[in-house]
Amino acid sequence: MSSRKLLSETRRTFPAAKVHCQQPSRILIVDVTSPSWTNTCSVLSEALENTLYLAHSLTGSCRVPLLSLYVVQNQQECLLPFTQVKENFARIQACISELRSLPREGCFPQGGNGVVQAVQDGLQQFKQYSRHTAAGSSANSSVEITILTSQSSQEMAKQLEKKLKDVDLVSLRSIQVIEVLKRDFLQPEDVGQHMPAEEPDSNEIAILGMDIDVQTIEDNVISLEMLFKSWLHDYSTEREHLHLLLPSGGFSHATAPKTTLMCLKCDLQERLLDPALLSGTADGTVRAADVNSPCQMAAWPATVLYKLRVVKALKSEGVCESVLYGLPFIIKPTSCWQLDWDELEINQHTFHALCHSLLKRKWMLLARREPQNTGPNWNTVVYSYYIIVPSDSATLLVKAIAVRELLLPSTFPALLPEHPERAHGPVESALNSLEVEVAYNPLHLKSNLYKYLKSTLYKPLHRQQAQPRDQRPERHQSKQHQSRAKATVAPLLMAPSPAQAFRPAAARRDSCEHSLLPKEYEEFLQ
Repeated sequence: MSSRKLLSETRRTFPAAKVHCQQPSRILIVDVTSPSWTNTCSVLSEALENTLYLAHSLTGSCRVPLLSLYVVQNQQECLLPFTQVKENFARIQACISELRSLPREGCFPQGGNGVVQAVQDGLQQFKQYSRHTAAGSSANSSVEITILTSQSSQEMAKQLEKKLKDVDLVSLRSIQVIEVLKRDFLQPEDVGQHMPAEEPDSNEIAILGMDIDVQTIEDNVISLEMLFKSWLHDYSTEREHLHLLLPSGGFSHATAPKTTLMCLKCDLQERLLDPALLSGTADGTVRAADVNSPCQMAAWPATVLYKLRVVKALKSEGVCESVLYGLPFIIKPTSCWQLDWDELEINQHTFHALCHSLLKRKWMLLARREPQNTGPNWNTVVYSYYIIVPSDSATLLVKAIAVRELLLPSTFPALLPEHPERAHGPVESALNSLEVEVAYNPLHLKSNLYKYLKSTLYKPLHRQQAQPRDQRPERHQSKQHQSRAKATVAPLLMAPSPAQAFRPAAARRDSCEHSLLPKEYEEFLQ
């Protein structure tokens, strides 16, 4: 897969709504006409389930606020209407179980307009859902669509261009077309690019006044899991997250005052999920990072504009790992939609030049975080300091570094010049027995965290199911509505899916048995 990107000439500059949750809602469309659906089904279901365990368990505002799931057979079918991920684990789990139970390969022919119809239906349902929840503060005005298919992603993008010309796309933030291939179908020169990666390269096709992100990935759990985990990143683009301030030096006009600073406008991105934010993994005292704390930064949610003023340069070999603390963050050039193209381009080029120069000099930067407030309550300013580390990519790594007040006394005794053989021999033998790897790859290690989160999420569900019959909530849904997932809005008219004959009745009833929607939406379920 080529990493070439074609940027749209017409940039989408609609602002995100001023609402509590800036994350886009998600529509996942799965094309199950693949000849290799047997394998893709299991790995896709596991990857999606793992990601939703994390999304449901993370404290704070939900990173995947609304999710809808479509499958495309001969016709499209909505397995999961727009559902709040945080509050409906049982419903989402039932939907994934239903996805696993779909007929396997050979049942449905490829071709047709099922994917395009699913996109249209999803946009219509999101529009109506947004209209009926507009009064609530948690509503979101944008949606992103991810399409998983075994068909050519380029051809799929052309179909979307042709069929969606007359469709209202004002709420659509982006479309991803993911071509899922078996390793056997990958070209030899592309195998390295399609190994499990955190952010796979992609093409962007400029159509419909927006960019369609085209990717090709391998059908394994890790690749698909990383795709879905990208949903957990912060997607707010109303403003930049960080201003990196450097001395003007030779970057500005010679007559500029010495106090002039060069400002690089950047975005912060999490490198890791903070384990302390996963509910159930600590002692109950877990809380989200305080964005107002003078001693820490938080990339989620990006509600604060941080300012880091570079005060010194440090030799790379002169920083001791023991004085670094906290989670690292990735610094990238900003993609804020409010900046014009020229400013974005200059800012990006300057950022790349800084990365290149730091690598060449083998330098790190020591930066001081400027205070957020300078009012009367901030008579005493507490500064925190950070180390900024370059890499081979066009990104920087930032991590908090200790200051005098935090440092504890430590002693570091010198190594003995000679060791007794009775101690040296066993140690050497033990080390020689270890497997040696050139580099550490976190994707090779598992901690059973997904299993643990699953068990904690199932506990409340089991307790609820154990209630006596006379204490259970009454069911008000007629049997005729238990044969398919309930939509919060009236869906587009569609022919019955031929897959119904293959669907286990018990699985379908289980997925739709309980309506977890607010009462005000019940009228759309009748």
